[in-house]
Amino acid sequence: MLSRSARKALTAKSTKPLFRFRGCLLSSQDTRPLSTDVQHHLPATSDDRALISLFDNPKSTFLSSPFSSTGLFGHPSLTQPSSLISLADSTLVRAQLLTERVLRARGSREELFKVVKNLDRLSDMLCGVIDLAELVRNAHPDRLWVEAANQAYESLCEFMNVLNTDVGLYEVLKAVLSDPSIVKTLSPEAHQTALIFWRDFEKSAIDLPPAERSKFVSLSSEILVLGRKFLEGANAPRPPTSIKPSELTGLKDKGMGTRLQLQAQFTQRDLLVYPGSMQAHMIMRAAPEEEPRRRVYLAANSSTPEQIDVLETLLRKRAELARLVGRDSFAQMTLDDKMAKTPDNVYNFLDALMNHTRPFAKRALHTLSQRKQAHHGLSSLPIIQAWDRDFYCPPEPPAPPIPLPPLTLGTVFMGLSRLFQNIYGISLRPADSASGEVWHSDVHKLEVVDHDKGVIGWIYADLFARPGKPSGAAHYTVRCSRRTDDDDTHSDLMAEGLEDRVKASEEFEAAKRHRLPNEAGVYQLPLVVLLCEFPRPTLTRGPTILEWHEVLTLFHEMGHAMHSMIGRTEYQNVSGTRCATDFVELPSILMEHFLNSPTVLSLFDVDESSTIRQIGNHHSDPCHSIDTYSQILLAAVDQVYHSPAVIDPTFNSTAELAKLHEKRGLIPHVPGTSFQTQFGHLFGYGATYYSYLFDRAIASRVWQNVFTHDPLSRETGEKYKREVLQYGGGKDPWIMVGALLDAPELTSGDAEAMREVGRWKIEDEVGQPGRH
Repeated sequence: MLSRSARKALTAKSTKPLFRFRGCLLSSQDTRPLSTDVQHHLPATSDDRALISLFDNPKSTFLSSPFSSTGLFGHPSLTQPSSLISLADSTLVRAQLLTERVLRARGSREELFKVVKNLDRLSDMLCGVIDLAELVRNAHPDRLWVEAANQAYESLCEFMNVLNTDVGLYEVLKAVLSDPSIVKTLSPEAHQTALIFWRDFEKSAIDLPPAERSKFVSLSSEILVLGRKFLEGANAPRPPTSIKPSELTGLKDKGMGTRLQLQAQFTQRDLLVYPGSMQAHMIMRAAPEEEPRRRVYLAANSSTPEQIDVLETLLRKRAELARLVGRDSFAQMTLDDKMAKTPDNVYNFLDALMNHTRPFAKRALHTLSQRKQAHHGLSSLPIIQAWDRDFYCPPEPPAPPIPLPPLTLGTVFMGLSRLFQNIYGISLRPADSASGEVWHSDVHKLEVVDHDKGVIGWIYADLFARPGKPSGAAHYTVRCSRRTDDDDTHSDLMAEGLEDRVKASEEFEAAKRHRLPNEAGVYQLPLVVLLCEFPRPTLTRGPTILEWHEVLTLFHEMGHAMHSMIGRTEYQNVSGTRCATDFVELPSILMEHFLNSPTVLSLFDVDESSTIRQIGNHHSDPCHSIDTYSQILLAAVDQVYHSPAVIDPTFNSTAELAKLHEKRGLIPHVPGTSFQTQFGHLFGYGATYYSYLFDRAIASRVWQNVFTHDPLSRETGEKYKREVLQYGGGKDPWIMVGALLDAPELTSGDAEAMREVGRWKIEDEVGQPGRH
């Protein structure tokens, strides 16, 4: 898992082109019954037991079928690394042909009516391969596959960068959107898709003169290079600090403290403690003397002048980019298509949230100050410093709201399937995968089954740790929803002799099409991959037992997955999680709230036995409000760093951080520290770091007002599907949230709406800081 602070933050995404053509974006099992006062029993179905077997039994029968073979994700051609490169080459040819068709559209009124559909189809054609390549290069254990994926990814992204600045495409779309007779024929979803393309064109400086457009491209490249350099510095180890053995006397962690002191005596020198190490964490939590904690904090939050210069140059280049396209700041440019809309509205939200949270955080700090006073025998209350937080209030691991037996991975998936069955009429079902369909034997395939429509998508679960696999948890959208029966592909191929060159791409597309029962149209069904790093089940240790934070992580990521499945739109650019950055985390954070409910937790009971009483509320971190307030300050720092202030030659990122802490903070800024160079989300989520706090506030409100009374209500779940999930990014999020909460005053999404969300209480999602 990520560090405490990182779990609260948004995980930085990979850096794809900005334009929407990116789209693209153990011991043996305890058999005690799980028991609560809630009597909500479901007999275990064959699918329930199959899920348990799939994930808990190392010899599960749901493995690659020996009787059939195919390529990755069921594409017959993707059987070897070179086939991925061939697919990228073939896709590039088809994409060029479709681009030429769109460019000629103004010569035919009939073609103008098809422009939005064709642009979305072009985007999907490219993203379908790019997103697959993105998954392969992050998850595949074979180096040759990774190299092929990198090559495919880079070649298609390069073409997308060309499309980003194609004035001809921009002029064609402009002709469509300026023609009322065409606009009125567009469905709301199609119109939203057109506006997304339009905004992304404008963000790419498409309407600037050639020289300025060239400057835009140059600045964009510089920002990408600086961003990568900034992230390297943010993740680089900090130099150690020297700690005297005598300073560790009285450590609350006797075992580790004794070992450290013996180590010092053996080497006959001071200890070198590296920030982020186990020794550093132990000192921050357990060293009674203040000085070693202070020095470890200073070392952990140090920066070189070069690291600070890289960040400030990055911020300055972003500001120049925004000025080039006529915006006052990078934040103003970035927030156009977000729920917040403007930097002022972000401040409206943050100020209201800060005012709401501050009294709780001050009370918690007062308690810490009393503990410090008693610890040192002082006559007056001392100031709590940054290095005091973890010593006087050690962070506790998250815990469930009621006593639970150990939960296996299979049992948790069974509980997830039962939850979805109750609220959505959707369940998870293990499926055999053909030989060659998955990239590792640990990967399991699940069908997502709607009880009325049948299979509506697939989840490939790659959940076990292995060497070389990325750390953390992630949800990859490998394939988006899109309606395909009205594609009119026969009009694409205008040149002769290209049949063989486009064949691989055509076959790739054909394999993605499906017709659902009781529904008109043929759809490309969503396909997602979940990556985690849980320990594998073994014959000797038995099934994987999840820690509670891992259960939370799985629920969070499955919230993204179900958004992808249910947000089955006709246009891929608004499918599922392809929505505003400050809206996309709502479904996943809401999923964590379901774990507050004993009723929901009863779904983990395999054998329908429920006898143990419910016991109070779970413990919560008494200093949670301090951490929330710290996150609000970081979101404010993000806004300052992406404001017009960075253009000033005297701008100093460390001074601005210190100023904000002194003006609005609760714990004093420590002179000589510069945490901002480790704030990696400044690159991946520049000007949008507030988003996670924003979605936490909305999710808390939705849970309390909509679900908490009867969390397994099918009527409530259907309302949530109908008002929110089904639209993906195809509808204004404010209208969706307003309808779900029966709060029409929110639908304008104005400054007062932002302030209102800021006044809502942010519930602690079962004691666990947020994930991506």
